[in-house]
Amino acid sequence: MTGMVTYDDVVLATVNIIREAEICLPPDVIDAIENAYERETSETARAQLAAILKNIELAKSRSVPMCQDTGIMVFFVDIGRSLTLDFDLEGAIVEGVRRATIQVPLRPNAVSPLSRKNSGDNTGAGLPDINYSFVEGNKLSITVAPKGAGSENMSALRMFNPTEISRIREFVLETVLKAGGMPCPPIIVGVGIGGSFDKAARLAKQALLTDIKYMDPFELELLKGINSLGIGPMGMGGTTTALAVHVKQAHCHTASLPVAVNIQCWANRHAKVVLEGRHEQV
Repeated sequence: MTGMVTYDDVVLATVNIIREAEICLPPDVIDAIENAYERETSETARAQLAAILKNIELAKSRSVPMCQDTGIMVFFVDIGRSLTLDFDLEGAIVEGVRRATIQVPLRPNAVSPLSRKNSGDNTGAGLPDINYSFVEGNKLSITVAPKGAGSENMSALRMFNPTEISRIREFVLETVLKAGGMPCPPIIVGVGIGGSFDKAARLAKQALLTDIKYMDPFELELLKGINSLGIGPMGMGGTTTALAVHVKQAHCHTASLPVAVNIQCWANRHAKVVLEGRHEQV
């Protein structure tokens, strides 16, 4: 017995999760913003957080994207080893992005890096950015995380020497301080430690998908340091510069210590669908 998922299943599911991600924030993100509003002592900062919460409410009630920058589409796809895919999976996801551009709608953001020619449908060479993993079972899990440029442009990566572990905290805080109000704080900070040059950046982006409520002592220490910077919501001052910090690690070369910081604005957009294979006799 093997599981079957069709091309049309994937196209429709892709459109639906993009729509969900663009219009509705995950509950843990909304809870974190509401909690920040309750804790914040600066009236100016509270006003900014109130405006963000109103923005979230209006986007959902009107079924429109919560931000004019609908981002580029980043996908994380888990493929069950018992799942039969007899079609072009990547092609189905790409087609879903094209349709979502029209139906949601999305702002066309995908351009050639040098000519700056816009494809008009949020696809192109290397876009959408699709990352695949193989897992047990007969299910296909697709997560989309639209990434806007305002926060992405404030991200950073540094190749440290292995003796410089103590400088990681300084690098994270320095990156956030340089970003200031540009990434529309309060932000969520993803940190990737280890792997290779490109692996560290991927870890940092994946870290942004972690439930905001769960942070270990190191992450809480980084969060405390960031919030002591006083940047505050929208860079207007206050005690809430970040809502969370999440760190992912990977083993790395003995002579290397890559560290990446991926900054995400308050609109930490992501949505997931799980397609279960329909069993057919083979």
